[in-house]
Amino acid sequence: MATQTEHVAASPVPEAITSRAAKPRRTLSLAWIWPYLFILPFLLVFVTFFVAPFVYDIIQSFYAEKHAGGLGLSPPKVVWVGLDNYVQALHDPGLWDGFWRVFVFGIVQIPVMMVLALLIALLMDSVVIRFRSFFRLAAFVPYAVPGVVAAILWGFFYTPGISPISQAFRSAQLTPPDFLGPSTILWSIANISTWVYLGYNMLIFFAAMQAIPQELYEAARIDGLTEVGIARHIKIPMIFPAMRLGLLFSIIGSIQLFNEPRILENISGAINEHFTPNIFAYNIAYIQSNYYYGGAIAALIGFITFVFSFAFMTLTQGKKRG
Repeated sequence: MATQTEHVAASPVPEAITSRAAKPRRTLSLAWIWPYLFILPFLLVFVTFFVAPFVYDIIQSFYAEKHAGGLGLSPPKVVWVGLDNYVQALHDPGLWDGFWRVFVFGIVQIPVMMVLALLIALLMDSVVIRFRSFFRLAAFVPYAVPGVVAAILWGFFYTPGISPISQAFRSAQLTPPDFLGPSTILWSIANISTWVYLGYNMLIFFAAMQAIPQELYEAARIDGLTEVGIARHIKIPMIFPAMRLGLLFSIIGSIQLFNEPRILENISGAINEHFTPNIFAYNIAYIQSNYYYGGAIAALIGFITFVFSFAFMTLTQGKKRG
């Protein structure tokens, strides 16, 4: 009996049955389409309000209004000029003067804002501070104020005749600083930007710290690390992706600087028509009604913003891998 059982167990399974069992029956599934259906509303909005206007701007930037007659008395006609608008923009000193100004602005303002936001986030995440919810809300409230309103508010503090800061200096028998002068207006704008976006970056850093496992902190304290050592060796390295995101947004925001100088332009004579690239494009397109040339400048601003953003992401990713 045992020999017969062993013989049956050792008998080979037919190859046809094995192949049919190994190959599951294929069924038509549409599960792959669900992720695309969920992102479809975003794609529609993105294409409608970003991609399509940008493509239209690029198309229009290859045209210009020209007069048929030599005296310029005939009505202008829209004609194809190719890359002439871009060549003119690249040789326009006003555009590069604006880019140089926002470059200096970003070199100083971004590190100051990032360091302050990181320090506040570390304090909010520490175990020694009390009333953390209140301080987080207090730091984030300026970001809830629209940029235009923030510029108007700080314009009140900067105007010499009504500024409480200037009045405090006079009460102390000191000469008040000229916040709206040619040498200080850029840093007055940097102060507004820092005040508005400090809480936003702090919240990004703080949210990233909340995702760090608490077991790492406990193990670090057992190993003898202080709170400063934990912040230096654990928190800061682990929130590097959040810091990179905040830096990227800050770089883009610096290149696109517009609201603050545009509002302060009404009370300061130090802000000219090419103070920033966006103000330069605005004045060309809407003040001088040269829409086609303004479109070329806008396209160049977008391209340069992409180049700076791509270079920053490439460099930071390389450092992270290293």
